[in-house]
Parts: sequence; C-alpha cells; structure tokens
Amino acid sequence: MPANTISEVIAQLDEIIKLARQNSDRAGYFAALYKKVTVAVADRIKEKYFDDNERMEKLDVVFANRYLEAYHQYKNGKPCSASWQLAFDATSSWKPMVIDHLVAGMNAHIGLDLGIAAATVSPGDKINDVHADFNKINTVLNGLVDEVKADLFAIWPLSKFITRLHTGKLENEIAGFSMTIARDAAWEVALAYAPLDTSIAQESYIIERDKTVAAFGKKLLYPGAFRSTVMYIFRIFEFGGIGDKIGRLDE
Repeated sequence: MPANTISEVIAQLDEIIKLARQNSDRAGYFAALYKKVTVAVADRIKEKYFDDNERMEKLDVVFANRYLEAYHQYKNGKPCSASWQLAFDATSSWKPMVIDHLVAGMNAHIGLDLGIAAATVSPGDKINDVHADFNKINTVLNGLVDEVKADLFAIWPLSKFITRLHTGKLENEIAGFSMTIARDAAWEVALAYAPLDTSIAQESYIIERDKTVAAFGKKLLYPGAFRSTVMYIFRIFEFGGIGDKIGRLDE
C-alpha cells in the first residue's frame, strides 16, 4: 500500500531491507541508502528546517511512493519504468559493485522520479514555490556524503587508495555520476512536467523521460570493454556478503 507519512515510508523501507538481508538481495543496497536519506529529511522537517515543512513531507512521501511502487511491481513480475527495471535487473548480477547499484538507483529515482514528484506536489505556476526547499535537500544530502563514503570504505577498502589518487568525489570517479548535475536535471524535469494538465500529456512525458534516464543508466552499469575490465578487477576486492553489506549501509 502507498505510504501516507514519512514514518510509513521508513517502515516500508525497513521491511525491504529486512527481506533483502534475509534473501541476499542486492536491492537492499539502495533501500538502505534511501532509508538513511529519508531519516535525515524527516529529522530536518521536525527541526522546521524547510520553508514549508508540511509540503516537504508531502513531497518526500510522493517521491518515495514512486520507488516503492516500482519495487513492488518488479518483485511481483509486473511492468515498471525502464530506468527502475534496469536498476533492479542489475541486482541479480555479481559484477556491479555496491556503488554501481547505489548509482543505478539514484539515476532512476532522481533522474525520473524526483522532478515528477515535485511537480505533482506543486503543479503549474506553484512549482517555483518549492524551489528553495528543493535546493535545501542538497544541504541534507551533502551532510551524508562522509557517512556513506565511510560505509563504502569498509565494504571496499581499495576505494581509500583510489581517493588518494584522485581529487574528485568518489561517486564521480568510480561511477561517472554527479549528484549535483542529477538534481539540476531533476529540477528541469519538474519545470517541464508542472505545466502539463492532462493525463495523456503527463504519461507521454514520463515515457520519454524514462527512456533518457534508462539509456544513461545503461552507460553507467555497462560501460565499454576497458572500463568493464577495470570494474571487474575492482569488484574482486569488494569484501563481505550481501547481507553484511546491506547491514553496513543501514547502520
């Protein structure tokens, strides 16, 4: 059932994480990361951090329900968006590293779902009202970067060596994915979707956007031969079982 509050979102994420650990399901990687982000947003709402905290909770719930719906559709053998299909299909493969699974999930959820959710909560001319709070989410996410990196270092010690050799962010260096660029693109999606006032126009837009996001996700998960070989070598040095890795991200 769709969540109605952030507390219900967190409870459903907890259930997904629990099942993933029991079943050694790599889908639990993203669920654990997403729970960490959701808890952080919930804490900020309680602190009255956002300009409109009630609207931000609604946005968070609408946003989360897009992921939860896609997850349950996939697990029940029903069609879901192409970008989520790609991310979930990858969980059955050994080769992608934990960070690859996280990025595949972020690509689908930020690249497709975030802008749609923002425009759903603030349609039409109201979309600009949410812009300041939309940007404040970046501050919340930035506050989690070091914690997530510490989790990844524990799972994949070789990452410490790589970050000493490179000045860029770990997620950019390894996955070619920029959170800032992704969220900027999500805002453009929100601006494009907000004026659409018919279900046909909305569905058409989502289908086309989904194709673009899925195509980018394929490049992230399945790069050229050279990069694939390098990724394979990196993957060998990733330590721990699936359940242990999920547990580390869920701490």
